[in-house]
Amino acid sequence: MTGVPASAAGGPPGGRGAASSRAGADGASGAAGTSGPGPGAADRAAQEPGDGRPARGGKIAAAAVNQASVWNVANLLTMLRLLLVPAFVLLMLANGGYDPAWRSFAWAAFAIAMITDLFDGHLARTYDLVTDFGKIADPIADKAIMGAALICLSGLGDLPWWVTGVILGRELGITLLRFLVIRYGVIPASRGGKLKTLTQGVAVGMYVLALTGWLASLRFWVMAVAVVLTVVTGLDYVRQAIVLRRRGIAERRAALEESPG
Repeated sequence: MTGVPASAAGGPPGGRGAASSRAGADGASGAAGTSGPGPGAADRAAQEPGDGRPARGGKIAAAAVNQASVWNVANLLTMLRLLLVPAFVLLMLANGGYDPAWRSFAWAAFAIAMITDLFDGHLARTYDLVTDFGKIADPIADKAIMGAALICLSGLGDLPWWVTGVILGRELGITLLRFLVIRYGVIPASRGGKLKTLTQGVAVGMYVLALTGWLASLRFWVMAVAVVLTVVTGLDYVRQAIVLRRRGIAERRAALEESPG
């Protein structure tokens, strides 16, 4: 039907049909060399609804652009730490596990893994590079390198199994505890927890190296401090989890009592 207005054809004035008509008119006038807007106006009219709001597809595209790529520097450091786990185990157990040279290479792999642990989280938070992959892979990489080192040391007889059990049991237990109380809130990392991680890394690194003399005695005391901090900070996390759960339950009960009906 020629000559029928867009409003009469079922499209609201200023809607997508009108926008398309205006886009066609603008394109035609631009082609004819008149003073009307050029093809760019037609593109904008086709991408935006008549009420002036951005198109839905444009919002989705903008959100996709704003999301950090998985292949960012923070995640690459996390991936490197994951790859260092099997490399560390191979170096640690090479030539029977007691060769000082191979133990030195294993220590280098362990040290690189611990150093990258200090940087990837900081980079992700500072430069807005936080991704779902990083949230999952980062704690896995942390526990994997520490667990591999402790198990290797205990398997070689350099470290009592009960020390490995206390440290790994605490790490797995606190991780599980965080998931259990996440409905009530998040347990923040404390300064004691960060000091514990640093002390554990130094102690395990000293045990990885084939030390003798007073350094071998010193590493015993460093590991003792690490075990104490492991237990103390673990108990503190349990206390925080109990307080968080009680507070969350109390807030829910108060909200139910205040709700009508």
